Amino acid sequence: MKAIETIFPVFFMIFLGLLSRIKGWITPEQKEGANKIDFNVLFPVMIFNVLFTSHIEAQAVSIIFYVFIAFSLAIIIGYVLRNMTGKKWSHFSPFLLTTNEGGNVALPLYTSIVGMAYAKNTVIFDIAGTLIAFIIVPICVEKMTSDSTDIKVLLKKIFTNSFVVAVILALVLNLTGFYGFLMTTSLGSVYTKTISQVTAPIVGMILFIIGYNLKIKKDMISSLLKLLSIRFIIYSCIIAGFFILFPSLMSDKTYLMAVLIYFMSPTGFAIPMIIEPLNKTEEDADFQAAFISLGMIITLIVYTCVVLFIA
Repeated sequence: MKAIETIFPVFFMIFLGLLSRIKGWITPEQKEGANKIDFNVLFPVMIFNVLFTSHIEAQAVSIIFYVFIAFSLAIIIGYVLRNMTGKKWSHFSPFLLTTNEGGNVALPLYTSIVGMAYAKNTVIFDIAGTLIAFIIVPICVEKMTSDSTDIKVLLKKIFTNSFVVAVILALVLNLTGFYGFLMTTSLGSVYTKTISQVTAPIVGMILFIIGYNLKIKKDMISSLLKLLSIRFIIYSCIIAGFFILFPSLMSDKTYLMAVLIYFMSPTGFAIPMIIEPLNKTEEDADFQAAFISLGMIITLIVYTCVVLFIA
């Protein structure tokens, strides 16, 4: 029942977006407006909060580093194999191979089995995913879409990017202990409630947009299946790497389940928004939405197996 409570709202919002496009309730221009509100205004606030409030323990640094490297290699592998998975989508397909949707898929599914006391096991992975999604990917996109070859102009565009600014500022304030100080003052609760209000609409809007863009055409199917297969292989190797590098952690059934569920979750919901400047046609957004939606099916299969055979 917990799985249904987690997954049904996700698919419902995707379906609502799909239905809104079919029925013409929302125009493409209105959808794009919602997209820009989410991407340009609300997302940087959310990313700032995630990193500002994260408690990074010394023993977790090696795990964050491993996951960061793994996500980076996923992009490189995607780039090398980009033509094999379809030349039509090769200008953005490598980015669909990086990151996992932790907060809205992996975390609730995982905690439905083990409880919130173990939530930090997947949150640690999300720190690496945040750095990739909101620093590395925007930098790559900026470089790919920049008209200028001047390194100074490019660096200026990168370091004035709202995501990059949010990440750098959050990490500086986190490492200087400002968050801990803030929470000891009367402003702590003000900050918490404000952030909660600002970030509440984000996930629903993302899922709605994914649903709105969801159109699976015949010429996509082959590329979708190839790209999903490559993603599955990459993340199976990442899971295997945990057994090699962190055997003591993986001997704990609770931690093992965190790794399996997290790294078999779909591409981060934010990735299609971040790589939107690379889109050449409306079909590009359709492909990205279809890829994430199909990835959810793999997640549900893995979650079911974990519940039946490990939990």
